[in-house]
Amino acid sequence: MIRRAASAVSQVFASQLAHVLPAGFPVVDRWLLALSVAAGSLYFLTCAGPPHLPGLVLKALAVSPLAAIAIRRLTGPERWLLGGALAASTVGDVLLELKGLFVPGLGAFLVAQLGYAALFARDWPGRERLDTRQRVLIGLVLIGCAGLTAWLWPGLGGLAAPVVVYIAALTAMATTAIGAGPRYPPVASGAILFVVSDSLIGVGRFRGPLPLGEYVVWATYFIAQCCLALGYLRGRLKL
Repeated sequence: MIRRAASAVSQVFASQLAHVLPAGFPVVDRWLLALSVAAGSLYFLTCAGPPHLPGLVLKALAVSPLAAIAIRRLTGPERWLLGGALAASTVGDVLLELKGLFVPGLGAFLVAQLGYAALFARDWPGRERLDTRQRVLIGLVLIGCAGLTAWLWPGLGGLAAPVVVYIAALTAMATTAIGAGPRYPPVASGAILFVVSDSLIGVGRFRGPLPLGEYVVWATYFIAQCCLALGYLRGRLKL
């Protein structure tokens, strides 16, 4: 069942990426994207097992090619904000896979969320120019993240401060992404999926394991990163 799910996920990615990347997209970047999708799909098959070196390599190769594409294709601050967010995410992916490195991994993803928030804030339209859909989505994100913090609070213990700071950064990323959404349509979807993925990680760690939690976390996370990176690239480069 898991293998069929991975195959289906790969097919969805392939069809979407064929639409995102036109025929003129550089061959090198197409190979980098193929590497990302292949690694992400293969890691999906192993993500529920104990940490092992092949899985660690696959996890590192899932998002890092997206960082390379961003650095190759963008210029100016956008290059380093998007490329840096994706690179920091890769570091976080590796650290979270290693025992006892949850807080450093959280720190790496904090850097990623701040990078994304700074990137999307550059296209923030202003509160008065948000449409009704954006206002509703931002309201839901704020309520959801506040509720998540309250629910996790009793089990956070000594990790309360770093987790709360991270949730605040995650909230900032999602709200700025939704605000920038009309120019980069997949970005808002990616931000919401990122919130879902991280929420599930928090629930699994501080409230108790979830059925098939590892698979759902990885699927939502990887799709989120693809939506954020490729959605932004498509909008910025007018692909």
